[in-house]
Amino acid sequence: MLDRHLDAFLSNLKIVRQLSPHTVNSYKRDLTGFFSFLKKENNSWDEIRDHQVREFINRERRRGLSPRSLKRVLSSIRSFFNYLTDEEIVSSNPALGISTPKSTQLLPKALDVDLVKKLLDFKPQGDLEIRDKAMVELLYSSGLRLSELCGLNLETISIKERSCRVVGKGNKVRDLPIGEKAIQALRDWILIREKISIEGTKALFLNKNGKRLSSRSVQLRVERLGKKRGIPMISPHMLRHSFASHILESSGDLRAVQEMLGHADIGTTQIYTKLDFQHLSKVYDEAHPRAKSEKHK
Repeated sequence: MLDRHLDAFLSNLKIVRQLSPHTVNSYKRDLTGFFSFLKKENNSWDEIRDHQVREFINRERRRGLSPRSLKRVLSSIRSFFNYLTDEEIVSSNPALGISTPKSTQLLPKALDVDLVKKLLDFKPQGDLEIRDKAMVELLYSSGLRLSELCGLNLETISIKERSCRVVGKGNKVRDLPIGEKAIQALRDWILIREKISIEGTKALFLNKNGKRLSSRSVQLRVERLGKKRGIPMISPHMLRHSFASHILESSGDLRAVQEMLGHADIGTTQIYTKLDFQHLSKVYDEAHPRAKSEKHK
């Protein structure tokens, strides 16, 4: 079968490269689609050619996949063939040299400060809403990824130091500050958590049965809270982007925002926290020694 090396490749991603379960599942999903496309050909891996990879990418594009998603799929295929090459299963990588349409750099939507205030300034009703407010406060306060929030344990939060320790992409650990309002919301939740936690449960955020809250559950609860507060279509990623945008607009410190977001490449931060041209122009005019003519100095 064409996919007989898939399990070995996925194990390599998980154990050797130490990629997150979410990333490994993305590889698996992309490659399964490619395998399904190739089954009609009944090739061995060493018989796969670049035109077949190109045909698959073109088919996915016709199906409506975005340039960004196409780039990810091609990267998955390329990585798989790199693995097969390293294992001497194939002699060359047919995905090399194939390009995808350039991705338009669409920024995630950010809430303005007034909308954040509308979302968060309320008195929660009931245990679950106390938990949900703590989650949303923390997402906005510290710019966490959804997976990072779900992975938090009780001991990774320091109320005294007003900080949390998160495990990001590539199992990289970083310590993040927590704002006072988020700290208060966490204090309220931790009191509730003590009543429903099961012995031995380390997770910070629990469902009503005392088990770790799933990513999907967090998404749904955040959406529900947003609708209740009159702000539909709220997501954890939107809160992360709002955090980054507001910090950058206030401080202008791109490196600090990069560290807090856990981006390995500052180029990612530049896209993620893109400032409008008017703001950039103002900073340039005020800071650059040759921005203005002598008569304006």
